[in-house]
Amino acid sequence: MFHSRLGCSSISFRHQELATALCTMAGLGFEEIDLGALPGVCDHVPYQLDAAAVAAVSETVRASGLRVRSVNGDIGDLNAVLDGDGRAARQGHLDALLTLAANTGAKALVLPCGALDHNPVRSVEADLDRIAAELTGAERRASEFGVELWTESLHFLRFCWNLDRAGQLADRLAGSSVGIVMDFSHVTAAGEDIQAYLDRHRGRISHVHLRDAVPGNINLSIGNGVADFAGGLKRLAADGYTGHYSLELETRDVTHDERPAAAAKAASFITDLL
Repeated sequence: MFHSRLGCSSISFRHQELATALCTMAGLGFEEIDLGALPGVCDHVPYQLDAAAVAAVSETVRASGLRVRSVNGDIGDLNAVLDGDGRAARQGHLDALLTLAANTGAKALVLPCGALDHNPVRSVEADLDRIAAELTGAERRASEFGVELWTESLHFLRFCWNLDRAGQLADRLAGSSVGIVMDFSHVTAAGEDIQAYLDRHRGRISHVHLRDAVPGNINLSIGNGVADFAGGLKRLAADGYTGHYSLELETRDVTHDERPAAAAKAASFITDLL
C-alpha cells in the first residue's frame, strides 16, 4: 500500500506500549519500522537495558513480523567528559543497544550528534572533535555486531543544531563509515535550506526521517509546516539516494486517537512523491 522504502518510527506511537504500537503500524500497512529507544522521548526500549530487557524487546519485535531498519538510541551526551565509571556505563549501554539491533535484524544503530544543548562543554571545536571520536569508536564496535552506525545530524535540539555544525561534524567523520541521518523537520526548524543541506551532505546520507516543521518547531504533522518534501525527495533521487525513509511523527498537533489516520495520510502523501 505504501512505498516499499517507506517505514514508520515507533516514536510515532510512543504513547502506546511497544506491542500495541507495533500492531498499530502493521495494521496501517507498514512493513518496516525504526525502533525508538530514546529515554524521555520514547520508552519502547527501557533505558536500563539489561540482558533480560534486550531479550524481551527483541522477542516482541520479532513476533510482530515487522522489519527493523534502525534502532534510534542514545548512550548519553557524546560531548560530555566522562570518568572511568561513566565510560564503562556508556560502553555497556552501547553494547546492549547493538545486541538489540543485531537481534532484531536492524541495519543500523542511530546515535545523536551531541548533548541536548547548543552550548559547548569545552569549545565548539573540542566538542565536535569529541563527538566525532565517540561516533567513530561506536562505529568500530558496531561492526563487530554486524550493524552499521549512523548519527542524526543536523538535529535542531542538539549540539549540531545548524548546517554549520552538522557540516563540521560530517567533515570530521569523512574518513569513517558513520552514516548520516537527515531529518526534514530539524533542517526546517533550524531555518536552514533543504537544498543547502543536501549540497553539504551529498553522498553521505544513509537514512531519512520525515516530519514537518516551521522555524523553531519540529513537532508538526506532514502538511502543517513548511518543509520542502517535494523538492527534497526529488533532489535525493537525483543524487542517487537508494536508502529508506521513515515517518517519525513526534507531532503535537493531533490527538492520540488521530495519530493512526494522520500517519496513514502522511504515508500516502510521501508515497505519491516517491
